[in-house]
Formats: sequence, structure tokens, C-alpha cells
Amino acid sequence: MSEQTVYDFSARDIGGSERPLGEYRGKVLLIVNVASECGFTPQYSGLEALQRKYSARGFTVLGFPCNQFGAQEPGGEDHIRQFCESRFGVTFPLFAKIDVNGPNAHPVYGYLKSAEPGLFGSPGIKWNFTKFLVGKGGRVFKRYAPTTKPEAIAADIEAQLAK
Repeated sequence: MSEQTVYDFSARDIGGSERPLGEYRGKVLLIVNVASECGFTPQYSGLEALQRKYSARGFTVLGFPCNQFGAQEPGGEDHIRQFCESRFGVTFPLFAKIDVNGPNAHPVYGYLKSAEPGLFGSPGIKWNFTKFLVGKGGRVFKRYAPTTKPEAIAADIEAQLAK
């Protein structure tokens, strides 16, 4: 049996359709749990800048709204989509609101957390805007803290795209 990859999962997109992550096979991905009312919400601008800069080279951001941290994503999918598009011009794929921790954590986050644990080996997501860079083969390359600005990840994205 081959090792599991992010492509083995699917998730409901923000429009309500189930999307196999295998659609992104061969791309470099930055998977981020996002929220509209967080102190890190301005990172949407940086995430969109990465999307625009690298999408033609086989890169995409995948945004997963989550309300588990300070109830900072209280709205429904339509509100989230409208907020992201109107306030930050988001063009990258957004998914339906999910849990990233606990018994109802989305399976893709179970995979991401086990593949690349956080500080001191803790698998849990600590806050909104935790980022996972996934290489072209569907395996996690690196995990980044919520405080890591998207532009600080550009060199790692370029290195993954060059592989």
C-alpha cells in the first residue's frame, strides 16, 4: 500500500460541491485554515498575492474557513465567500467551513497534522492561518505558524515549483 497523500481526500467547496483534492494533483498547494474576523485576516491579501504570482506555474492556495478559534468565522458560506471576494479579491479556492481540531476535524486536517506536527510535536492547530505547504507529489513539505506572513513562504514555494 502506498503512503497517503493529500490527494486521497475530498472536501466540500464553499459552493456546496464535493471536490476531490486529486483535482490538484501535480500542483504545489498552500492549505490554510482561515477566518474573517481574526487579527491575521489581512493575510488574505498576501495569500492572494501568492496565488496571482505563482498560479500559472502550478501553484494554488486552498482556504478552509474555521470557527474553532475565538469564534472568528461566525458567518455562513455565502457570507464568507462575499467577504473574501469583496474585501480581498480572493480568487483561490475556498471550501466549506470545517473543524481542524477535535473529534469532528476534517480528515484532510487529520492527515496534514500527522504529516507535519507543530511546535514540540503537537499535532493540534493552535490558531487561524496555520499554513501547510504541499509539494507536487501531494505530501506535506512544511508547516508554518499563523504569524508567518504569506510572503515569507515565497522562497519555499519557488523551491517546490522547481522540483
